[in-house]
Amino acid sequence: QLQLVESGGSLVQSGESLTLSCAASGGASLDGYAVGWFRQAPGKERQGVSCLSSTDIVTYSAISVKGRFTISRDSAKNTVYLQMNNLKPEDTAVYYCNVASWNFLYWGQGTQVTVSS
Repeated sequence: QLQLVESGGSLVQSGESLTLSCAASGGASLDGYAVGWFRQAPGKERQGVSCLSSTDIVTYSAISVKGRFTISRDSAKNTVYLQMNNLKPEDTAVYYCNVASWNFLYWGQGTQVTVSS
């Protein structure tokens, strides 16, 4: 069964950069499926950050992260990335990745990103 494991979260200062990784295991490939990054801040609902179609077209990017965050996929490593630049305190949240198709949706366990001012 497909499993997603996020990593790369950390405590950073405002203006710094981080790259989050979402590695798939369990013998299944992420190729051909839509993938996305979401985040959930304390006391708030989970919201979309950026999504990539099955053909690697960016289908969604939150207004708050446009120009700062970039989603990408490395098929050879079976991994999805979220490059985050110029981080702001309001980016503080638990970040989750998912993979979706018409008949399934898998989530990772999340990785904490904390941005201090």
